[in-house]
Amino acid sequence: MTLSVRTPADIRNAWIAGSETALLDAREEGPYSLAHPLFAVSVPLSRVELLALDLLPRVSVPITVYDDGEGVAEPAARRLQSLGYTDVALLAGGLSGWVAAGFEVYRDVNVPSKAFGEWVEHHRHTPSLSATEVKALIDAKADVVILDARRFEEYATMAIPGGISVPGAELVKRVHDIAPDPNTLVIVNCAGRTRSIIGAQSLVNAGIPNGVAALRNGTIGWTLARQELEHGATRRFPEVSPDGDAKGRRAARAVADRAGVRRITPAILDGYRGDERRTLHLLDVRTPEEYAAGHLPGFRHAPGGQLVQATDEVVAVRGARIVLADDPAGGGGVRADMTASWLAQLGWDVAVLEGDVAGLGLESGADRRRLPPVPDAPVETVTPHDLLALLDNGEAAVIDLTRSPRYRAGHIPGAWFAVRARLGAVLARLPAGVRPVLTCGDGTLTRYAVADFAEKGWPAPLLLTGGTKAWVDAGLPLSTDLERLGPEPDDIYKRPYEGTDNSDAAMQGYIDWELELVAQLKRDGAHRFRVI
Repeated sequence: MTLSVRTPADIRNAWIAGSETALLDAREEGPYSLAHPLFAVSVPLSRVELLALDLLPRVSVPITVYDDGEGVAEPAARRLQSLGYTDVALLAGGLSGWVAAGFEVYRDVNVPSKAFGEWVEHHRHTPSLSATEVKALIDAKADVVILDARRFEEYATMAIPGGISVPGAELVKRVHDIAPDPNTLVIVNCAGRTRSIIGAQSLVNAGIPNGVAALRNGTIGWTLARQELEHGATRRFPEVSPDGDAKGRRAARAVADRAGVRRITPAILDGYRGDERRTLHLLDVRTPEEYAAGHLPGFRHAPGGQLVQATDEVVAVRGARIVLADDPAGGGGVRADMTASWLAQLGWDVAVLEGDVAGLGLESGADRRRLPPVPDAPVETVTPHDLLALLDNGEAAVIDLTRSPRYRAGHIPGAWFAVRARLGAVLARLPAGVRPVLTCGDGTLTRYAVADFAEKGWPAPLLLTGGTKAWVDAGLPLSTDLERLGPEPDDIYKRPYEGTDNSDAAMQGYIDWELELVAQLKRDGAHRFRVI
């Protein structure tokens, strides 16, 4: 099937008009993080099958793919066509063409959300306190509570001493029980700036009687101020009381109404599901535990605060329609309303499902990635213990296609690391006469990668049944030796706000970059952001 071409102006005009379009960067996340258009979404050639169906649920949506001369855009586009997508094009001139057209490029990841956070602070003057000011309040035993708006896993890694984990969408729902005294100052933090700003402004928008402030620059600012962080904290928000829930519901509904959020019934949702002209994302914004206990069929899990922080990891089609669900007994709720209020300001077509949803039924269990059928090709597999025997005899060489941080954390002894899109370079380094054996975390990606061998004319590999997880489950050891990692991998961008080993220069550079985003948005002019 022939690939057409779209110009940078075509994409930018669609963004301005609010038309549905998906712009996909086929490079690995590392180069993507260095420069990309505002609403471009990272879908590396290496992982197309793992990401496409969730990010792009409508097969006729206009999709445009680009790279920067690496030669991965066309193969990624072809792969999307093989998955059934019918309107796939290449970006004229790739990233260089975008720059030549005079359009803005951005660095880092989750840029629309981060830029929007800065846009909010710029327009609403969200109150904030420095790390030094917050530490002084803690030392003085002032009447303050510190609410950490990140995911619990991030909070447990490093937290402000005494802070409580209250992920962003939970803030308005829980704050009335956590800080019932209006004299208590509520401080919201994250790792950097975005979730602190959005969290604090959520409480301001909801009109709580307490004073509210964001911790300026989050745990990065705290670290740069030479303050100690807490590690392994487990404090979580309490159960919500009937009174606290009622206050949160009233406040959140008022905020959503101000943002112009629509409310739809199950009957309207049925109409949305049947509309083949629009991309539809159905998202449940509650906690992982609540989602697993019971959720509406067809709704994926996307905790509200993280959805606002990283919308591009869930929705790739700018202009798509999003429907949020919260309370399975009544559809709507505080978290859906607050999340929808922010998505609407981010320029999304968003609605909250409410009313009698009992007829929709319930499903249980954790969210599962939607995956296409594996290629219909002959596959030879090997069990962990049989693989061990092959390795001991020098008959096999393991190639690990997992992401590089997982490889660093532990891999089958002697395994070679490979980015799937550059698999040929690793195959060329294998000793003569050995059989390549593919593995990854759970074996999912290798089932798709085996088709690459047939396409390239390479000798057929073996697949480790169940991947590296099965190796571990069989009681076999892992190695952290990095001799076969190869050149520094570019499959992952190391975020300077995650982990505890970031340099001062990287952290300060990240903060400086965020502070420049407002000026860049003003130059850009294609974002459709608004602030209530």
